[in-house]
Amino acid sequence: MTKISWLHKNLFNTWYNSLLTVLSLILIFWITKGILTWAFTQAQWQVIQANIHLFLVGRYPQTLYWRIWIILFIVVTLSIITWAGFTGLFISKKISQSITPWLSPLWLLSFPIIWWLIGGGLGLESVSTNLWNGLLLTLLMAAVSIVLSFPMGVLLALGRTSNLPVVRWFSILYIEIIRGVPLIGILFLAQVMLPLFLPSDLRLDRLLRGIAGLVLFSAAYMAENVRGGLQSIPREQIEAAKALGLNPPLIVILIILPQALRAVIPAIVGQFIGLFKDTSLLSLVGLVELTGIARSILAQPRFLGRYAEVYIFIGFIYWLFCYSMSLAARKLERQLSNNH
Repeated sequence: MTKISWLHKNLFNTWYNSLLTVLSLILIFWITKGILTWAFTQAQWQVIQANIHLFLVGRYPQTLYWRIWIILFIVVTLSIITWAGFTGLFISKKISQSITPWLSPLWLLSFPIIWWLIGGGLGLESVSTNLWNGLLLTLLMAAVSIVLSFPMGVLLALGRTSNLPVVRWFSILYIEIIRGVPLIGILFLAQVMLPLFLPSDLRLDRLLRGIAGLVLFSAAYMAENVRGGLQSIPREQIEAAKALGLNPPLIVILIILPQALRAVIPAIVGQFIGLFKDTSLLSLVGLVELTGIARSILAQPRFLGRYAEVYIFIGFIYWLFCYSMSLAARKLERQLSNNH
């Protein structure tokens, strides 16, 4: 089918479809023209250029930016290695298969190193968490929360399907209570109530309390996503594994979980994307992440009223990272399907 015939069949096959097509094209042209006119003649993008360092790292000391560059180098290097390991680009299949098992330990090892570089200590100058702002804080909070909430969600999902009544009912009670409370409520509870359950001489940093709130909230939704994958596994596979002499922990680790997680990759990634966007609520509990630093920038006298430029910019940043996660998930899903 040629392009002309496709257009005639789908857009101009009747007089009213032709009219709707023309009106839609006029509306799209009018909207696009208005947006481009505003973007190139009226918008004041100087607010982005003048505050780009605040958007990215907030009030982090400029003399210590070298740490951020090291962190960026670590993340980019691991990302390239991960991409090459899963896709086989630039390396042979044999090398790719030998790299893949080491990817998770390398990423997990990078987290304490990155935290140490940002916060200092152990020979480095300490930097208060009050100075961890902007995109730096958003990415850090999202990454740590994702890494911690995933195994917690898996354990809750397994607990909800457990044959032990105490474990099963505890998991059900936790999941249903947390899912019935909005995230902002969980964040406020983590900031106010969590210190009451700790010894008086132990005070959690506000940033750690924010991470705790995100993890507790995300784990409940992650558990339901994983439980959906667990229920998709045929009972015959479990019976066959028992017939081969595998004990219950090995059945779960080797047979059930790999298939369950593969089946719900889109749902899990959707939860990760939602968690990344939910970090914007941290500004309501005093953490100056990307949205919070945007509000601080808009409070500057010379940039009063520049809401559109600022929020379009941070919206583009959120979209860029969310879309990247979605692309990576689709690539992982195709790779696992091919290997399967």
